[in-house]
Amino acid sequence: MPQRILVTPRSLTSEPHPDIERLKEQGFDIVYSTPGAIPTEAELLELVPGCVGWLAGVEPVTARIIDAASDLKVISRNGVGVDNLPLDMLNQRGVRIMVAEGANSFGVAELTIGLLFSALRSIPFADAGIKSGGWPRVRGIEIRGRTTGIIGCGAIGREVARMVIALGASVIAFDPLRPNLDFPSSAFSYADVDDVISNADVVSLHCPLPADGSTLLHRRRLFAAKNGMVLINTARAGLVDEDALIDALDAGRIGYYATDVFEPEPPVSLGLASHQHVIATSHIGGFTAESVDRATRLAADNLVAALRP
Repeated sequence: MPQRILVTPRSLTSEPHPDIERLKEQGFDIVYSTPGAIPTEAELLELVPGCVGWLAGVEPVTARIIDAASDLKVISRNGVGVDNLPLDMLNQRGVRIMVAEGANSFGVAELTIGLLFSALRSIPFADAGIKSGGWPRVRGIEIRGRTTGIIGCGAIGREVARMVIALGASVIAFDPLRPNLDFPSSAFSYADVDDVISNADVVSLHCPLPADGSTLLHRRRLFAAKNGMVLINTARAGLVDEDALIDALDAGRIGYYATDVFEPEPPVSLGLASHQHVIATSHIGGFTAESVDRATRLAADNLVAALRP
């Protein structure tokens, strides 16, 4: 009897990917969740029993779901985030957790730069104004000579650092491991989180959620930022205190918040998303043809390696 693999990322259920379909040739039975949608707990409770492998997306995975997954041996992510998984429970059950390290780093880094320029030059505001019959002109600022703060220097953060340094900006970064990135000391240095927030003109988030469940950018840090600072978030919505962020936007302390992530997705309340100083995209950082191909290939290979050692 074929071993069953559950596939749930939105980018892979809306249109079958060749690297997933080829698993059928290796004797696996592929089970897809609802096309193009984040599966609910109820749907996962129906689909996961009998599956030995799971190519998972960003959907919340509860203890009830893992309880129902009695045959599960491996969860393979088509990204690197695992904060949606009950890690302790999975470890106790002996379920392997595998990630597609670095597969979407270029796509997310490029979107970060797109959001950066959208904010610095008020591009969405100008576009909307012209389409409504106006001719809005907002004086922007240039990235050259500015200080960019980067929180998290993994595959994505270091690529963003490389790009902004090439554009003439300097970078101050926080990463608890302080990896050696071989950037010139005149353009790159490490600092703690508070120093990054208080000294940067732009701050870009590329880190996981704090392990203790706290909010990284709480009210005190948001209001300690340079007046008019641009904040970019292509990592996790929970890194920022949403209520405090709205207050900081209203006060002008944060000039723009450019984000690719919300909680939940899509957002139920538009209090933040509809703010005039928020630029929003719909979790498309890794949603490029190249990133999807790299991540899917790696995630599928990880499943095979775990299930057919």
